[in-house]
Amino acid sequence: MAQLDTRGKLAILADAAKYDASCASSGTSKRSSAGKEKGIGSTEGMGICHAYAPDGRCISLLKILLTNSCIFDCHYCINRKSSNVRRARFSAEEVVNLTLSFYRRNYIEGLFLSSGIINTPNYTMEQLVEVARSLREDHQFRGYIHLKTIPDADPELVRQAGLHADRVSINVELPTVGGLKRLAPEKSADRIDGAMKEMKTAIEDGHDARKKYRAAPKFAPAGQSTQMIVGADSANDGDIVTKASTLYDRFSLRRVYYSAFSPIPDASAILPLKRPPLMREHRLYQSDWLMRFYGFLPREVVAATGADGMLPLDIDPKLAWALKFRETFPVDVNRAPRELLLRVPGLGVKAVNAIIASRRWRALRLDDVGRLTVSITKVRPFIAAADWSPIALTDRADLKTQIVPKKEQLELFAA
Repeated sequence: MAQLDTRGKLAILADAAKYDASCASSGTSKRSSAGKEKGIGSTEGMGICHAYAPDGRCISLLKILLTNSCIFDCHYCINRKSSNVRRARFSAEEVVNLTLSFYRRNYIEGLFLSSGIINTPNYTMEQLVEVARSLREDHQFRGYIHLKTIPDADPELVRQAGLHADRVSINVELPTVGGLKRLAPEKSADRIDGAMKEMKTAIEDGHDARKKYRAAPKFAPAGQSTQMIVGADSANDGDIVTKASTLYDRFSLRRVYYSAFSPIPDASAILPLKRPPLMREHRLYQSDWLMRFYGFLPREVVAATGADGMLPLDIDPKLAWALKFRETFPVDVNRAPRELLLRVPGLGVKAVNAIIASRRWRALRLDDVGRLTVSITKVRPFIAAADWSPIALTDRADLKTQIVPKKEQLELFAA
C-alpha cells in the first residue's frame, strides 16, 4: 500500500466506490462563491452524478472511498476483511487536495465519500469528518459533499458530519433483519436504526434552529438517504417495498436506493451464484416512485406482485396493479379526481396536471389525451373521454398482450 502513488490509490478507491448507488446531489440548499461571497465552488440544489441538470450543466461528483480496507467481514462486500483484493488508503489531506484539484480543473462539482472501517468506527468517522471540515473551514469549499456515516460511531461524530455535509447516509444494507444477521453478522439492525433515528432528530433540530435564529448553522440540508442490496438474500420485492416504506415513515428519508447484488471473487457459498436481473432493480425504483409521487400505499404496491412476492419484469408496477384491480377503471379524464388519474397506466404527473388544467376549459377527447402521453395504446383501456369509452376492452382476458409491445429479434446485418 505504501508504494502506491495518488493515481494508483485513486484507481483502486474510485473503482471500489462504484457499488454505492446513493450519489444524488439533489435537494440541498444553494450556495455560491460568486460576487461578494468568498470561497470556492457552488451548489445549485439539484443534479446527480454524471447527469444533466435542467439548465444543461453536467453535475458530477468525485466518488471515492477513504480506504477499501475493513475490519468487518460482510459476505456480500468486495472489500470485506477476507477478500483478496488490492488495498489502498487515502489520508484526509489527500482527499481534500484531490477534491480541490479536480474542482479547479472543472472535472467535478462535489464529493461523495465513503469508507471501509479501519481501526475502529470512531477513528474512521473522525477521518471522514476531517475531510469535510477541512474543505469547508480551511478552504471555504461551497460545493456539494455527501458523507457515508458509520452507525457504530459516536453520535457526536455523526452530528459533526451533518454540520459539514449536504447529505449524510447510513446504509441499512439488507431488507430483513434475518438477512443482515446471516450475511453481515458484525452489523446490528438495531444500531443502524438507532443511528438513523438520531440523524432524523438532529436534522429536525437543525431546521427548527434555523427558523428561530438566522445565524444557526445548516445541518445536512439535503437530508439523509440509505441503500439496500437487492438479490443477495432471499427477500422478495414485497419485503423490500415494505421495508422502504417503513424507512421513509420512520426516518423521513430523502431517498432509498436499490443496488442489485453483484457476484464477487472468492464469494461465500451462501451467496447467489449470479446477480439478479437489472430490470428488478428498475422495477423497485418504479415502485418507490409510485409510493412517493403517485399516492400508492405500500400494500397496494405489494398487491401488484405475483404469488412469489416479486414484481413482474415485463411490465411496470402501475400497469401490473391496474391489470389486477380492473374494477377501478375506466377513469373519466373529464371528471375523475387527481388521485385516480395518477393510477392510470401511461399517465405521469405532468400529463395528469395538464389534463386537470385543460379540462377546465373544454371536454377532453381521446386525441387530446394522446398528445400528453408517449403511448395512447397503454392508456386507452383505462380511461373514458368525451368521445371514447373502452366498453369491454378493460375486461379482456388478453388485455396485457394487447398493451405490452411484442419483442422483436433485431437482424444482425440489417441495413
